[in-house]
Amino acid sequence: MSKLKENGHALQNGTTKTVTTNGHHHHANGVRSRVVLGGEKKANGTKISNGFSNHRMSSSPVSSPQVQKYDHRQEAQKSSYEQVPLHTACFTYLGFYLLMILGYINQLFFTPKVATEKHRDGYVPLYDAFEKFYLRYVYRRVKDCWNRPICSVPGAEVTLKERITKDYGWSFEFTGTETRCLNLGSYNYLGFAQNEGPCAREAEESIKSYGLAACSSRREIGTNPLHLELEQLTARFLGVEDAIVFGMGFATNSLNIPTLISPGCLVVSDEKNHASIILGLRLSGAVTKVFNHNSMKDLERVLRDSIASGQPKTGKPWKKILIIVEGVFSMEGSIVKLPEIVALKKKYKAYIYLDEAHSIGATGPSGRGVLDLYGVDPKDIDILMGTFTKSFGSAGGYIAGSKKLINFLRVNSHAHCYASSMSPPVTQQIITSMKIIMGLDGTKAGRDRIEQLARNTRYFRKRLAQIGVITYGHEDSPVVPMLVYLFSKIGAVVRTLTSRNIAVVGVGFPATPIMEGRIRFCLSASHTKEQLDYALAVIDEIGETLGLKYSRKPRDLNPIEY
Repeated sequence: MSKLKENGHALQNGTTKTVTTNGHHHHANGVRSRVVLGGEKKANGTKISNGFSNHRMSSSPVSSPQVQKYDHRQEAQKSSYEQVPLHTACFTYLGFYLLMILGYINQLFFTPKVATEKHRDGYVPLYDAFEKFYLRYVYRRVKDCWNRPICSVPGAEVTLKERITKDYGWSFEFTGTETRCLNLGSYNYLGFAQNEGPCAREAEESIKSYGLAACSSRREIGTNPLHLELEQLTARFLGVEDAIVFGMGFATNSLNIPTLISPGCLVVSDEKNHASIILGLRLSGAVTKVFNHNSMKDLERVLRDSIASGQPKTGKPWKKILIIVEGVFSMEGSIVKLPEIVALKKKYKAYIYLDEAHSIGATGPSGRGVLDLYGVDPKDIDILMGTFTKSFGSAGGYIAGSKKLINFLRVNSHAHCYASSMSPPVTQQIITSMKIIMGLDGTKAGRDRIEQLARNTRYFRKRLAQIGVITYGHEDSPVVPMLVYLFSKIGAVVRTLTSRNIAVVGVGFPATPIMEGRIRFCLSASHTKEQLDYALAVIDEIGETLGLKYSRKPRDLNPIEY
């Protein structure tokens, strides 16, 4: 099976989460990489390069972040993580292994209804045997709950194309009917996924001027004025010197991380980091060590032990140490403890790569992500990464930071040099939505969307706690995982909610640990209180019938203010 599993890291060459620690010594020849380094510091009287140069705040109408006093105890109270009851854990494992046993029996007596390759005698298997088995005999049983086609804008509501299977999930056919559902599955955080309004109008106008595609990479003849405007606007929005944009969010991580680090570097990565980060780390050849999710104690242990030991086998100093974390973790709904990570970065002279795919636009009073939420100075974050696929209702991603860093990426990034440039209407969609968020359109529409999302998020989370289901994550995170644990319950909940005109996303192994099957709700500024109340009432009802009320926390039955 693929080494990428349980939403975490499975490292190459036998390296696992528990590893022999390596080290980092500071001296002139010990800090080097392919990145053009800038700025200098002194450590123990020795002059060294400090890696990525610090940012200087660019002029921007967006107010500078106000430094807030960080209280880790108060932040811990805002996060919810509850242990699975013992009997539920036993039934979860029992149910999963029963599915596996039934699958093996099915495989012995029935021929799978799949295409088979011919004339392959003597060839090694093209696909992993367990992956084939898992897809055919475990995942197939609940396949109707995933990959569901839609035929509308993914706004507060979405239209599903109905389909049926007549052979137990081996194949599907459309019925010709459609179902309008409340959309609690899309990453439409600020409600910009629209086919009308200023974003849609200006995107349509951009096609008249620039067409649908440049049919070239940015390094050749694929750059147009919209790309340059977007990069300047993104840097202005984030309060940094410069930014570079890419046509695909996944590739922003997977193709740029190998550009920034190389063999001889150390990356300390959160165990819940996204698959795009993990792929980028594998391609880089750098040593990767994983720390427990959002555990600052474990992160410091890894940093301290690595500094003491040096590189594997040789003991040489690391070229660079890079801490990679996400702003909002997409499967857990948790928010990174950024002020504590910044403190560790400064203590151990490491660098920070912050992935704000799910937090940019969706968190902070001005929508500028977790830096805005905590009042962290952008100069303290060496590499800011984010995507435009969620809060901006578009596609693509960005990396922002110092001008020296961005200039280096413009020359060396594979995503910039070889990939097709961002489509003009996609670019214009981002520009228009970002200007609305920043208030550059002369209205308060952006601020209203940010406040509405925050209101919906807190209300929905508090009401779920009243119902008695177990949820994960931070109270300010619009990603709300509801734990159902059993594999069979994922399918039951998704199907039942769909029958009640509510579209949600179920998540199970290998995207999560076997023990933590869940339904992931994604909230939006476009949701109304009435829509959320309807969904909550249905969740309360099926929570009783399907046995989802696992929480043993005391419930506050007082009315929740919206």
